[in-house]
Amino acid sequence: MSFLRMSILVALLAVPATATPCTNFLVSPGASADGSSMVTYAADSHVLYGELYYTPAGSHAPGSMLDIYEWDTGKFLGKIAQVAETFAVVGNMNEHQVTIGETTYGGRSELKNDEGIMDYGSLMYVALQRARTAREAIEIMGDLVARYGYYSSGEALSIADPQEVWIMGMIGKGKGQKGAVWVARRVPDGYVTAHANWVRITTFPLDDRKNCLYSQDVITFAREKGYYDGPDNEFSFAAAYAPMTWMDARVCEARVWSFFRQVAPSQNLAPDFVNATKPEQVTLPLWVKPDTKLTVRDLFSAMRDHFEGTPLDLSKGVGAGAYELPYRWRPLFWEYEGEKYMNERSTATQQTGFSFVGQMRKQLPDPIGGVLWFAVDDAATTVYVPMYAGIRSAPHNYAVGTGDFKTFSWDSAFWVFNFVANWSYGRYKDIAGDVQVEQQKLEGEFAALQPGVEQAALALFKQSPELARDYLTKYSHDQAARTVERWRRLGTELLVKYLDGNVRDAQGNVTHPGYPKAWTERVLKESGDHFKMRKLEGEITVEEGH
Repeated sequence: MSFLRMSILVALLAVPATATPCTNFLVSPGASADGSSMVTYAADSHVLYGELYYTPAGSHAPGSMLDIYEWDTGKFLGKIAQVAETFAVVGNMNEHQVTIGETTYGGRSELKNDEGIMDYGSLMYVALQRARTAREAIEIMGDLVARYGYYSSGEALSIADPQEVWIMGMIGKGKGQKGAVWVARRVPDGYVTAHANWVRITTFPLDDRKNCLYSQDVITFAREKGYYDGPDNEFSFAAAYAPMTWMDARVCEARVWSFFRQVAPSQNLAPDFVNATKPEQVTLPLWVKPDTKLTVRDLFSAMRDHFEGTPLDLSKGVGAGAYELPYRWRPLFWEYEGEKYMNERSTATQQTGFSFVGQMRKQLPDPIGGVLWFAVDDAATTVYVPMYAGIRSAPHNYAVGTGDFKTFSWDSAFWVFNFVANWSYGRYKDIAGDVQVEQQKLEGEFAALQPGVEQAALALFKQSPELARDYLTKYSHDQAARTVERWRRLGTELLVKYLDGNVRDAQGNVTHPGYPKAWTERVLKESGDHFKMRKLEGEITVEEGH
């Protein structure tokens, strides 16, 4: 491996992430409007700097070793044997359209093994460099943890290619025992699933390798540890390795429920998470069939969910303030006078570092068929920009090294989007509406351009795949630069429009619209006559000038 490629790989694997409270949606080809597989991923962390990782393809000499660094902290974990050939990876999608996402569920704490080498982040990105299919990625990850040990706590993974979409659960074996136990299930064609920091896989078929893969000792290990003593065909991975807690139901499964209720309202899945006292009251199916086939933009919308219109709606209640802010500042869990409380945890959240919607299509060559619709910061106020699987580098504003978490930069997409999002939080109902107009405009333009761009790329591909890659690289870079520039201007426009609590009208005149009626009523109800205007005896009415 060249020094340059090694440097890029180290930069990728050493990026501090701590992306534990995440959300994934998985869509099989038969459940999508255009026959594509789709996977979403929100990498959420208060200390994650959002950027687009890129690792070029490489050839490696026999005996080469690869340094492994924990994705969350940059800690050096050890070395593993390098393979002869590695594939290019754009974010979480490789040149063969294999895409991987994750959410951390933790599981039984005694199964964490600090002696392992492969943490969950390294596991994903190394598998992406080596796998041609989703099934192959699953087998590679299983082999890696068996050979080198698994360092992280329990992980739920999404693994997809243009043909198949899989959901996987993995957890270590504890100190002194190398490897991990795991199970992966193929999402039935025509169905969707999701996971949000709980493993979700319960029972699974033991003799159907087309649709289910698992480690040989996944059941026997549970028996050895005393986690299970029933028949093999009734074994539940989740019950054994991550028994559901109240938090799993309310904080994690609620996000899955909200996705299911959006795409399959006919299922009438009740929002029982608010008052549930037993696991069976919040049990959801592993997957559902959507009422209508889903598009990429449907998934953009799902990623922006705050439980709107449900009993968990974050835009309602005193915590939302006057302007219906669908966020609660941390901590997520808190105490008051000896009692424990929580805020809701929605899919869209202010601390998202980056998110994506991966689109994988078998009807097109890999460099064109794979699109990583990539965004940084809060999904509700960001823009998903098309990054094709065949591009040769990450666009400058999104690339590793353009910025960092400690210093604001107008050159960094992460900071530009944060500037606009954080300005919107003060008067959310009004400002976010303006932001979303521009958001929909840009994403609509990308959708309109997509057929023509891909037709042109396909014509070039027939001449030379490298010409198509050059064309798509320029296209993705141009759209990324255009998006960031628009957001820079949008930030300054919003500052002018909403300066000092005022609101400028369409003609630029300063107006004072006052508080929303519902908020005014709440304030007056709580304050009684405290704010009511009165007159002093003998008071003379004068012109107001205050």
